[in-house]
Amino acid sequence: MKLITAIIPEEKLDEVREALIEAEIERITVARVSGHGRQQEIVVQRGKKVVPNLIPKVQITIACNDEFEDITVDTIVRTARHGEGAVGDGKIFVQDLKECVRIRTGERGGQAI
Repeated sequence: MKLITAIIPEEKLDEVREALIEAEIERITVARVSGHGRQQEIVVQRGKKVVPNLIPKVQITIACNDEFEDITVDTIVRTARHGEGAVGDGKIFVQDLKECVRIRTGERGGQAI
């Protein structure tokens, strides 16, 4: 099992969500987050360091069985990319998921996902 976390621009959420549903990845969690990466560097103005503002982003979390890892990641990459070569398209983190438990039934593992 894998836990896939993607941080993408807000304006790409609908497109990514629709592509995931089309790829039969329907169980997702979305949270509004803020942060910054390389798209904004610390600049010096009039001798003072100016810290960049936090940029609104969307975090998508998906728990999936191993066989869905590649299709999930590939779908997010394909639809979240702006295609302009600029920074700011986001990041995807893939982690091993030790356990999943469905609270309603007590099912565990891949069946609970």
